[in-house]
Amino acid sequence: MYKRGKSFEEIEIGETASFTKTITETDVYLFAGISGDFNPLHVDEEYAKTTSFGTRIAHGGLAASLLAPVLGMKLPGIGTIALETTTKFRKPTYFGDTITCSVEVTAKQIKMKMVTMKILWTNQRNEIVCKGECKVIPPSSLPEIP
Repeated sequence: MYKRGKSFEEIEIGETASFTKTITETDVYLFAGISGDFNPLHVDEEYAKTTSFGTRIAHGGLAASLLAPVLGMKLPGIGTIALETTTKFRKPTYFGDTITCSVEVTAKQIKMKMVTMKILWTNQRNEIVCKGECKVIPPSSLPEIP
């Protein structure tokens, strides 16, 4: 049995949640295979050395995807429907970086039972990698999911 995430009524403005993951070379290659993005900036070290980054970097979408476990497993949690996300990329994610995706509830819209959250992705040096916002519909306050 799965424990349903927090309902609209249970969520409070200012509430937070986060997920942290170290991005590995394997993650980057798996993401390239899933997304079809084999840009040499991500998969070819010799090419990447010729760029302003000086080495390979992870896909921006890989770092951004760390929002999924926050919304789907933590806040609001299982049963959440994501409606909209915006992401502004600020710094590259390098292989070996540990990225934390954090959300904070900033507003609740009663009519749609929708929650707005600000999103912040930071690396192990506490530098902002990305920032953005999302709008979600939390699960209803129904019984547990069998």
